[in-house]
Amino acid sequence: RPRRKISVPKNCYYCVEKIEPSFWETGSLQKFLTERGKIVPRVRNGLCAKHQNAVSLNIKYARFLALIPFISK
Repeated sequence: RPRRKISVPKNCYYCVEKIEPSFWETGSLQKFLTERGKIVPRVRNGLCAKHQNAVSLNIKYARFLALIPFISK
């Protein structure tokens, strides 16, 4: 069975926009979550290492503050 090729962005979203991820911007953080609420890995979302680390920390902080749910129903 052949594997499906997933199109991955080549440039980091935050480097291109010249912004830093923030826990308060839940809309931009939602882009890096699956429909079940899991954090998407770097290989699939195209972020650089610095911003992937920051995104994951901000998602966890936003979850703690109840801005983003831990799981979806």
